[in-house]
Order: sequence, then C-alpha cells, then structure tokens
Amino acid sequence: QEQLVESGGGLVQPGGSLRLSCAASGFPLDYRQIGWFRQAPGKDREAVACISTIDGSTYYNASAKGRFTISRDNAENTVYLQMNSLKPEDTAVYYCASRVSGGEYDYWGQGTQVTVSS
Repeated sequence: QEQLVESGGGLVQPGGSLRLSCAASGFPLDYRQIGWFRQAPGKDREAVACISTIDGSTYYNASAKGRFTISRDNAENTVYLQMNSLKPEDTAVYYCASRVSGGEYDYWGQGTQVTVSS
C-alpha cells in the first residue's frame, strides 16, 4: 500500500525543537518533490518547506526560513523537518505530501499535531 506516515509531533515549549518524520512506503521518493504543510485551526493550509529528490533543492516559507530544515534520508525513504526556535504560532497539524515535479501533490500523510505552548 502506497502511503506517507508522519511522526514526531508533540507538545513543546516556546524556543524548543522537534523533528518531524515523513516515511514513505509502497513507493520510492525518487524523482519527486516532498513538501511539509501545516494547518492551524481556522486558518488555511500553508506550505512550510519542500525538497526535490531530483536535485536536492529546497524551499522554505518566510516563517520557516532560518528556523526549519528539510532533509532526506535515501536509505530510509524518509524526509525530515527539523524545527528549531519554535513559536506558539507554529502550532498546527503538520502534513507531508509528495508529487511528481510540476504535478499535483498526490500522496498525503495523515498529519501530526505540533503544539507550542508554555
């Protein structure tokens, strides 16, 4: 079965760190783009970061730049999102998704909750 499974969410204090994982099963992440998205209550889903497995290029939105790092482990067929200096406004459900370059995101994970609160 082809699927993406996120893990690593949780409750963290402001200024803390979390590492989210997005593990793919049933299909390789080669030649695809993998993105991390988030959706907070009452807000639209937004793209946070993405990585191309073709050339390794990355994208970060303005909020994530300088604090988050997206990376890939080829052997584990997994993409990570290292989140540092977390803020309460980072609180959201985080999803990973995959697409063929230039196409629509066609595989989505179930989401993992990240809560930043003291």
